[in-house]
Amino acid sequence: MTIKEVCEVTAVHDDIVDRVQKMMPDLGVVVQLFKALADETRLKIAYSLTLEEEMCVCDVAAVIGSSVATASHHLRYLRENALAKSQKKGKMVYYSLADNHIHQLVKVAYEHAMEGDRHGNG
Repeated sequence: MTIKEVCEVTAVHDDIVDRVQKMMPDLGVVVQLFKALADETRLKIAYSLTLEEEMCVCDVAAVIGSSVATASHHLRYLRENALAKSQKKGKMVYYSLADNHIHQLVKVAYEHAMEGDRHGNG
């Protein structure tokens, strides 16, 4: 049996709509977060940083198969969007995820995608 994707009648539940609208925050910052992770290269970098707590720019470049300049560009973008942080150690610059929330978000998104794949929904 196939479920239709639209209601067969129009019946707006004003109480629900009002309640949700009153609780709805400005989600612009969340949109930026997802935009930053929507790029496959940046997502690979973020996922790499869930596997290794910190990585230098050269190692990130090697993992994603790019030049150091390209890796640096993506890492800077992640840092500017509060997804990663950097620390200079001598002549090396190391990056890590900004916090555990980003780590969890990337891991949970991957797990969810794998679940969809197993169920033929991905």
